[in-house]
Amino acid sequence: MRQLDLLYISLADQQLYGFSAGQLLIRLPVSTALNGPGELNGSGCTPRGLHQIRAKIGTGLPLAAVLRGRRWTGEVWSAELHGQFPGRDWILTRILWLSGCEPGQNRLGNVDSFRRYIYLHGTPDSEPMGVPRSHGCIRLRNADMLELFDLVPVHCAVRIDEAPCPDWAAATLS
Repeated sequence: MRQLDLLYISLADQQLYGFSAGQLLIRLPVSTALNGPGELNGSGCTPRGLHQIRAKIGTGLPLAAVLRGRRWTGEVWSAELHGQFPGRDWILTRILWLSGCEPGQNRLGNVDSFRRYIYLHGTPDSEPMGVPRSHGCIRLRNADMLELFDLVPVHCAVRIDEAPCPDWAAATLS
């Protein structure tokens, strides 16, 4: 599959749509913020607008590798590990770290997505997809995160929007 040049994340659909040269190539379920959309630091909301992939973290790590502070802890998620840390916001497998592209909306000041550590990342497979449950990030199934990670380059555009994916775009899935 060719590299993607745009990710469209629909808060309404709780779906990620991946495009290359205007053609929809991939659609994946996600989980965005339980607190809904919003840009303010500390809000626990998913920021809207145009972003880019600023960094890709976790190349070569095992599926369900546990990441804290953007570093592998050496652990791999399991139900037993989850039981030891029941309240942890699990960041697993890979990280695609977002940076806002719109000053005053999602870049700089108290609305800076990069400084808020907004990621696309894997999550335990026991967590539901298609419903808002995160603390602001965009969660994906671990297998989906692995697939997506290899398809997006650094600086890939990411649009996070409250609208559903347009019908014309959804109809182009090959």
